[in-house]
Amino acid sequence: MKTKAQKWGNSLAVRVPKGIVEQSGIREGDALNIEVADESIVLMPQRRGYRLENLLKDIRKDNLHDEADFGAPRGREML
Repeated sequence: MKTKAQKWGNSLAVRVPKGIVEQSGIREGDALNIEVADESIVLMPQRRGYRLENLLKDIRKDNLHDEADFGAPRGREML
Protein backbone atom coordinates (compact mmCIF):
# COMPACT_ATOMS: atom_id res chain seq x y z
CA MET A 1 0.00 0.00 0.00
CA LYS A 2 1.12 3.52 -0.62
CA THR A 3 0.56 6.62 1.47
CA LYS A 4 1.99 10.11 1.53
CA ALA A 5 3.86 12.16 4.16
CA GLN A 6 2.08 15.45 4.83
CA LYS A 7 3.05 18.55 6.80
CA TRP A 8 1.60 18.69 10.34
CA GLY A 9 2.96 21.68 12.24
CA ASN A 10 6.77 21.41 12.19
CA SER A 11 6.60 17.65 11.61
CA LEU A 12 5.43 15.22 8.95
CA ALA A 13 2.41 12.96 9.43
CA VAL A 14 1.53 9.70 7.71
CA ARG A 15 -1.92 8.11 7.66
CA VAL A 16 -1.93 4.38 8.24
CA PRO A 17 -4.27 2.67 5.75
CA LYS A 18 -7.14 0.57 7.11
CA GLY A 19 -5.67 -2.71 5.80
CA ILE A 20 -2.42 -2.13 7.67
CA VAL A 21 -4.32 -1.16 10.83
CA GLU A 22 -6.33 -4.39 10.66
CA GLN A 23 -3.26 -6.56 10.02
CA SER A 24 -1.25 -4.97 12.84
CA GLY A 25 -4.03 -4.88 15.41
CA ILE A 26 -3.35 -1.26 16.39
CA ARG A 27 -6.27 0.81 17.63
CA GLU A 28 -6.98 4.48 17.94
CA GLY A 29 -5.10 5.88 20.93
CA ASP A 30 -2.47 3.11 21.02
CA ALA A 31 1.03 4.27 21.88
CA LEU A 32 3.56 3.53 19.13
CA ASN A 33 7.35 3.32 19.23
CA ILE A 34 9.07 4.65 16.12
CA GLU A 35 12.64 3.94 15.04
CA VAL A 36 14.84 3.82 11.97
CA ALA A 37 16.26 0.42 11.02
CA ASP A 38 18.25 -0.18 7.82
CA GLU A 39 17.00 3.10 6.32
CA SER A 40 13.38 2.09 6.99
CA ILE A 41 10.92 3.65 9.43
CA VAL A 42 9.52 1.04 11.82
CA LEU A 43 6.36 1.62 13.91
CA MET A 44 5.73 -0.84 16.74
CA PRO A 45 2.70 -0.85 19.04
CA GLN A 46 3.68 -0.34 22.65
CA ARG A 47 1.55 -2.95 24.35
CA ARG A 48 0.58 -2.40 27.95
CA GLY A 49 -0.53 -5.34 29.99
CA TYR A 50 -2.10 -8.41 28.46
CA ARG A 51 -5.11 -9.06 26.28
CA LEU A 52 -7.36 -11.86 27.49
CA GLU A 53 -7.86 -13.35 24.02
CA ASN A 54 -4.07 -13.65 23.58
CA LEU A 55 -3.65 -15.31 26.97
CA LEU A 56 -6.40 -17.85 26.28
CA LYS A 57 -5.76 -18.63 22.60
CA ASP A 58 -3.51 -21.67 23.23
CA ILE A 59 -5.59 -23.32 25.96
CA ARG A 60 -6.99 -26.70 24.92
CA LYS A 61 -8.49 -29.62 26.83
CA ASP A 62 -5.24 -31.57 26.48
CA ASN A 63 -3.12 -28.85 28.15
CA LEU A 64 -5.63 -27.64 30.76
CA HIS A 65 -4.55 -28.42 34.33
CA ASP A 66 -6.77 -29.47 37.22
CA GLU A 67 -7.94 -27.11 39.93
CA ALA A 68 -5.39 -26.58 42.73
CA ASP A 69 -6.49 -27.14 46.35
CA PHE A 70 -4.87 -24.74 48.81
CA GLY A 71 -6.89 -25.91 51.83
CA ALA A 72 -9.76 -24.30 53.70
CA PRO A 73 -10.36 -20.52 53.44
CA ARG A 74 -8.68 -18.39 56.13
CA GLY A 75 -9.12 -14.82 57.22
CA ARG A 76 -11.14 -12.47 55.01
CA GLU A 77 -11.29 -14.87 52.03
CA MET A 78 -14.81 -15.83 53.03
CA LEU A 79 -16.22 -12.32 52.39
